[in-house]
Amino acid sequence: MNSEASAVAVQSAEKTYANGTRALLPVSLNVQQGEFVTLLGPSGCGKSTLLNMVAGLLAPSAGRISVWGESPNALSHAKQRMSFVFQEATLMPWARVAANVRLPLDLQGVNRPEADQRVIDALKLVGLEKFSDAYPRELSGGMQMRASIARSLVTDPSLLLMDEPFGALDEITRNRLDDELLTLWRSKGLTVIFVTHSIHEAVYLSSRVVVMAARPGRVVEEVMIEPTIPRDDAFRVSTEFAGYAKRLQDSLLRASVSVDEALA
Repeated sequence: MNSEASAVAVQSAEKTYANGTRALLPVSLNVQQGEFVTLLGPSGCGKSTLLNMVAGLLAPSAGRISVWGESPNALSHAKQRMSFVFQEATLMPWARVAANVRLPLDLQGVNRPEADQRVIDALKLVGLEKFSDAYPRELSGGMQMRASIARSLVTDPSLLLMDEPFGALDEITRNRLDDELLTLWRSKGLTVIFVTHSIHEAVYLSSRVVVMAARPGRVVEEVMIEPTIPRDDAFRVSTEFAGYAKRLQDSLLRASVSVDEALA
C-alpha cells in the first residue's frame, strides 16, 4: 500500500520505556481511508501502545507515524480530524450528557448555538437524543459508552481510534453496539482503528484484522475479511465466520510463543 495515500502510516515504529522494557518491536502498518482495521491480541501485546502512538498520546522510541501525511501532534485544522474512544466512558459525573458531549467543542471555542446543534446531531447518531439532560449515573453502561462515542463524533472526525470500548459490557449490549458502530462507520465514511482481544468481535467488525503477539509486542499476521459478506446475526453463526475465527485463533496460538522462545 502507498503510505503517502494512507490515512495512517506506521513506519518501523517501536516503543521502549525508560526502565528498559521493550513494549513494541518495529511495526509497519498502512491504514487506508475508509478501512475498519482491528488490532487483535492478548493483553500486553502492544495494541494500546500502538493506538496511543497513532493518537499522538505516546511518542515512538524509533520509527515514524503519520496521519494524512503529518505528525499526529501537528495535524492542521484543515486536515481530517481524529477522535479517541477509551476503554472507559470517562464522562464527567457532575455534568449532564449534553455538556459531556459538547466538551471538545467548548475546548475548541466553537460558538454555543453551533455547538448545541452539533451535540443534538451527535446524540441522534447514537440514539441518545432523549437523554441529553441526564447525568452519567442515570445511564446504563452501554448508554454511557454511546455518550462517549457521541462525544468523539461531535467534532466530525474522519479517523476514529477505539481502545476496547465495549470490553466491560455484557455480550448482548456489546453485540448491539458493534452493529451500531458498523452503521456509523458506513454512514459517516469513517476510518476506524479498533483494539480488542475478542476474536469474534474482530471478525464481525473488521475489513482487516492485524494479529499481534506479546513478549515483546509485534505484528504476526494480517487477515482480510471479505467485505461483501453482510454483517448480521446470520454471519455470526455462518461457516465463513467460523472459518475466520479459526484462522485468527490459530494465529494467536502461534503468536503465543515469545521472540526468545521462537529463536531458541
